[in-house]
Amino acid sequence: MLPVTLRSDRVLLEVPTRADTVAITEGCQDPEVIRWTTIPTPYRPQDANAFVDALVGPGWASDREYTWAIRQPGSTWLDGVISWRAERRDLGFWLAPSARGKGLVHDAVALVVGWAFDRGAPDVYWECYVGNTASAAVARRAGFSYTGTGDANIPNRDGSPASAWKGLLRADGRPASDLPWPAESFRPGAGDATGAGPAGSLGS
Repeated sequence: MLPVTLRSDRVLLEVPTRADTVAITEGCQDPEVIRWTTIPTPYRPQDANAFVDALVGPGWASDREYTWAIRQPGSTWLDGVISWRAERRDLGFWLAPSARGKGLVHDAVALVVGWAFDRGAPDVYWECYVGNTASAAVARRAGFSYTGTGDANIPNRDGSPASAWKGLLRADGRPASDLPWPAESFRPGAGDATGAGPAGSLGS
């Protein structure tokens, strides 16, 4: 399908392009983005170009993966990336340090989840590596139910297994689980995620 633009008062979501190479490259230098995703490291401009050319465009064209640049209204600068994959119905995102604390990820997640539900998805899946309290805070605020801790769908950068906190948000509004969120997933002040979900696809 053709790329779709989504917007709220605080955020504009539109397809990333090669014009975003500098912003993507800068965002992927952040230690927290590196820590919680599987982007290449060191991350170079050619990695950003490959991300746009080999993943973003083909993902939309094939209806496999839908990727948006996170921008602030009135700005052309890419503050982060959010993606939703059709096969697993899973959500992923990262946000650059300079854009955190403004509610951008919260709005971006709400827009993409609402879009997925409008397209007929019965639910949306989220996961992050254990320890990513900022991502867990976003998922809780968005209404995801914690469904357990287990092997991550995407292993560590070196290929070794990773442990992930997992969550699900149902289109019908019913809780997907009555499990409590792990105590260690709470961190005072945590509010913007640095990486979640299909981490490898969000930077490589």
